[in-house]
Amino acid sequence: MNLSRRTFIASAALAPVACGVPLSYERGIPIAAPKPTPTVRPPQIGQEWSYIKKDVFNGKTLGLVTERISKIGPNIVIDRRDQDGGMLPSEIQTSWGMVATDTQWSRLLNFNPSLPLWPLELSTDWSKQFTTKYSVAGYSDSRLNWQEYMSVQGWEKITVPAGEFVALRFQNLINYESSDANKVDCIRKETVWFAPQIGRWVAREASGSYQIQGQIGVTILEGGYQWQLTSCK
Repeated sequence: MNLSRRTFIASAALAPVACGVPLSYERGIPIAAPKPTPTVRPPQIGQEWSYIKKDVFNGKTLGLVTERISKIGPNIVIDRRDQDGGMLPSEIQTSWGMVATDTQWSRLLNFNPSLPLWPLELSTDWSKQFTTKYSVAGYSDSRLNWQEYMSVQGWEKITVPAGEFVALRFQNLINYESSDANKVDCIRKETVWFAPQIGRWVAREASGSYQIQGQIGVTILEGGYQWQLTSCK
C-alpha cells in the first residue's frame, strides 16, 4: 500500500456511510477555540471512564464498557470490563495518548510504531498522516500496512449521558491492509470528540467499508457504531 495523501483522502471520501438510520449521529455545538488552550489531564492510576456502545444502523444498545487505568510504567495499561464485570482485553499505550494495543476494533490490534489517540496539537488547523504496521493479536508474525489521516474539525460543546463537555472534534480516515486477502480497499472512518479535561474522548463514531478481490465496484458496508461517555472519575 503506497497511497499519496491526496489519493488516500479522495478514496476515503467516496466510502459510503449509513443514511436514514434509526440512531442519530452525534452533534455538537461549534464554539470558538478556548483560550488558553486546554491541557490534557495526565494519567493517574484509578482514572476511569464508562461508555455505552450502540449500533447506528438499528439503534440497538450493544453493551456498557468501563475502562480504568491500572498501571503506569514503561507502558500505560487501561483495564476494561463489561457491564457484568467480566474482563475484556486491555488497552496498552507506550506513552500517554500513544496506543500500541487498540481494543476499539472487532479484533485486538497491535501497532508498531504506536499511533496517537488524539491530535498531537489541540489546534483547529492541525492535521497529519501516520503510517505504521499492525498485527492481529495471536498473529504477530503477520505485519500489515496501516495508513491514517487525522484532522481536526473544530471545538464543540457536546452533551452526552455523562454531562456537557468542551471537546475537540477530529476525524480519522484509515486505509488498511486486511488480514483477509479477499478484502481490498478497506476503509474506516472515525469521528471523535476528545475532552482534554478528562484525558479521554466523550463520544466516538466509526463506520467502514471494503471491496472483494475481483469484484471491484461492489462496496460492502461494515458495522457502524457509536460510543458515548456515561460516567468518569
